[in-house]
Amino acid sequence: MDLTYSAEDEAFRAEVRDFLEEHLRGDFAALKGLGGPGRDHEAIEERLAWNRHLAQHGWTCVGWPTEHGGRGLSLSQQVIFHEEYARSNAPARLNHLGEELLGPTLIAFGTPEQQARFLPPIRAVEELWAQGYSEPGAGSDLANVQTRARLEDGPTGREWVIDGQKVWTSNAHFSQWVFVIARTEPGSQRHAGLSFLLVPLDQEGVEVRPIEQLTGGSEFNEVFLSGARTDADLVVGEPGQGWRVAMGLLGFERGVSVLGQVVGFARELEGVVELAKANGAIDDPLLRDRLADLAVELEVMRFNAMRGLSAVTGGDDSAAGGGAASIFKLVWAAWHKRLGEVAMDVLGADGLTARAAPYDLDEWQRLFLFARADSIYGGSDEVQRNILAERVLGLPREPKGV
Repeated sequence: MDLTYSAEDEAFRAEVRDFLEEHLRGDFAALKGLGGPGRDHEAIEERLAWNRHLAQHGWTCVGWPTEHGGRGLSLSQQVIFHEEYARSNAPARLNHLGEELLGPTLIAFGTPEQQARFLPPIRAVEELWAQGYSEPGAGSDLANVQTRARLEDGPTGREWVIDGQKVWTSNAHFSQWVFVIARTEPGSQRHAGLSFLLVPLDQEGVEVRPIEQLTGGSEFNEVFLSGARTDADLVVGEPGQGWRVAMGLLGFERGVSVLGQVVGFARELEGVVELAKANGAIDDPLLRDRLADLAVELEVMRFNAMRGLSAVTGGDDSAAGGGAASIFKLVWAAWHKRLGEVAMDVLGADGLTARAAPYDLDEWQRLFLFARADSIYGGSDEVQRNILAERVLGLPREPKGV
């Protein structure tokens, strides 16, 4: 595994860094650090303007092929872009689900008509997307989806009519579309009979209810589908083959942005260290050991992420899409929880009270509270361990209840 960057890559890094330094000024400078996990409710309109500014200068969808409007960057240059974006403390982007997940899925599985309809507004950040996977009775068990869809004649032709409920639907309250996994073959079970549908959110048959979090924000939602409709041709892949498409999308979920995530973690750790120096907590030798452990583990995490990406470069998709991706999710979720716990210990008694009434939390309190969910969202720890056991190590499948 070659962990070095070429001279061309380093020149590209300088280009990205120069652009961000030049453009994160004026009104955009005030957005630095806003958004992200537990804070995605912050400055939505202002961050949307920044995202569209990026699009106008060709800095969205950088990994998409040029024939679909992307920049066609190499894997190493995509990694560099995400690293520099995180390092600049630029605001969290609002278009992640469309740009990093749905867009590549449509490129891989969509029809030319679907690509022509949806890829340009994703690239321009004109339409935002939510993800309709999890359900109250299924959680991370995507094969247990109970939302159902059927084909009927509508006013303008054949339509899918959808009934069910989705939960933990990030950003549905300000998105225009949601991609939904629904059961379209009556009597089908588990992975069979599922379809991947593209559904407009602004319609009578859709109700979005934000869920208030421990952090005080509401970045995810319940979505109730009661006779919601979408055109018959807005199924990605063949009807009944949605499991294949859904798994393809999840393969894109943990891509090159993971190294940008590691850079963000490094900034958080540096902030906790600076806080400990400022309030004297750094004098505690046990606390110093915990901070040192976090620093060492973070470096190991970075190399593990690079190992997974290197496997993809070498053509071993299974290592990144299965074992390496699941290992990385387990490791960073546990690490981030520990960082939040250390941050609260550094704060001491000050961590127990809000800055102001009724519930004004500082960044370390939000970190601690939101990190409690890291081992649940994006595939729970239990699901990741099952993936490693069954698909990577070939162990017997977990017994299912009758």
